[in-house]
Amino acid sequence: MTTDAFIDDLPKVELHVHLVGSASVPTVLELARRYPGSGVPTTEEELRAFYTFKDFPAFARVYEKVNSLVREPEDVATLVLGLARDLAPQRGRYVELQVTPYAHHVMGIPMRAVTEALDLASRRSLEEYGVEMAYIFDIPGEHGEEAARVTLEHSLQEPPEALVGFGLAGIEQERPKYRDTFRDAFTAARNAGLRSLPHAGEMDGAEVIWESLEALGAERIAHGIRCLDDPKLVAVLRERQIPLDVCPTSNVYTGQIARIEDHPLPRLLEEGLFLTLNTDDPPMFATSLNEEYRVVARTFGLGVPELAQLARNGVQASSMAADRKSAVIAEIDALAARG
Repeated sequence: MTTDAFIDDLPKVELHVHLVGSASVPTVLELARRYPGSGVPTTEEELRAFYTFKDFPAFARVYEKVNSLVREPEDVATLVLGLARDLAPQRGRYVELQVTPYAHHVMGIPMRAVTEALDLASRRSLEEYGVEMAYIFDIPGEHGEEAARVTLEHSLQEPPEALVGFGLAGIEQERPKYRDTFRDAFTAARNAGLRSLPHAGEMDGAEVIWESLEALGAERIAHGIRCLDDPKLVAVLRERQIPLDVCPTSNVYTGQIARIEDHPLPRLLEEGLFLTLNTDDPPMFATSLNEEYRVVARTFGLGVPELAQLARNGVQASSMAADRKSAVIAEIDALAARG
């Protein structure tokens, strides 16, 4: 079996993908034409040029413009189902989808309507595509106290049935001024039974990862690539086997890494860290879950055993039920034995 064939057949989970960032090019064009004046291009050529980012703030501005196209509950459900449709032929089994309630709040979509749309979409994703959909509600950090309040209220008062985690995303350098607010929000969310799953160490140094571990109680870190700046932190992550949800192509597109060849994934593996492989915002970064596996195989020489382990890691780090985890890992093991 070739490596490409193995990747095509490999059962996978996706633990780091954003609702708005998962919108396919045709879906974004449809919404842009439906809502003219948004600032989002209405032709494919212009949209692909629009998805060119010199740094993370530029990406954040584009992301907010695309989010402005999500104006009705039906738009939310359409995005979720679109992701399930895209993942099904990639052997996607399970997703933890990052949803930003504050973004829908500012567009005037009622909390209850967002939840109903997410519940409907998760049921249909499983029924129509065989993809189990779970949700992480994340705070867009640069929007501070109001965003934290709205995200927590939605998580506690009107949670979708498949809500499993509480997150923190956005521009990491903006977080210190809201430190206590975020700590309080995560304490409340964890007390309500949600897993702590923040972004950290994507664009800022090791200190933001320390804050996530020690003050936010992080069980998993989205990105985490800057941990290598601090050997003591690397040792803690290795000892605790805290999963890092890495997104190599994303890191290149947002300017965190100059070239894919410069990505620290090989060194992270050499350090014995627990990695999962993900897409972040696949259409915006011209990638897919299968393509991420191909990229790391091609660039870093990973073979069937290493790719299978990355897939197992994703399953183990997820919030899937124990019997589902065992079933998907058994599928991975059977395929790897043939590969």
